[in-house]
Amino acid sequence: MKPLRIITFLFVFFSIFLNENLVRSESKNPKDFSVLSTNNKKLSIANVDYFLKQGDKSIKDGDFEKAKDFYLSARKLATQLASFYSDLNSAFMGVDARIPNEMQKKGKATLQILAESNSRLAALYIRNKTPEVAVPLLIENIRIMSPESKEGKAAYKNLIKLGFVETTFKG
Repeated sequence: MKPLRIITFLFVFFSIFLNENLVRSESKNPKDFSVLSTNNKKLSIANVDYFLKQGDKSIKDGDFEKAKDFYLSARKLATQLASFYSDLNSAFMGVDARIPNEMQKKGKATLQILAESNSRLAALYIRNKTPEVAVPLLIENIRIMSPESKEGKAAYKNLIKLGFVETTFKG
């Protein structure tokens, strides 16, 4: 019986001292640990917005090539984000309703900013006398935002101005 008491005592004794030297990390805000929080500049809508603002700044400075690069980066990131949110929405459909709701909201916001980047990029291509490159971007805006949305109507008006379509949309 004595060896069992000694073993128990040793377990209790060492477990107390092992827990004493643990490093504890605390934060007032649990989102501080989120690697890809909304303030992060890597994989977020905020980064797409940053690229758009840098593109606008380059336009004001007269550097159209640099602006095009920023707009293309914004478009690429927004497309990736929309795809990721859509995939997560589909994966959790019927499993946990909260996650698809969140992904749907984020997806809509991403599509909105994707439409903005497409519009700015299309305007840049039209300005640079390459409207054939702008047409697919304008069509994508109509597809992702719907023809009756503000963005869809503006895209269709641009397609009429370019001569790609002739019938006016009365919606």
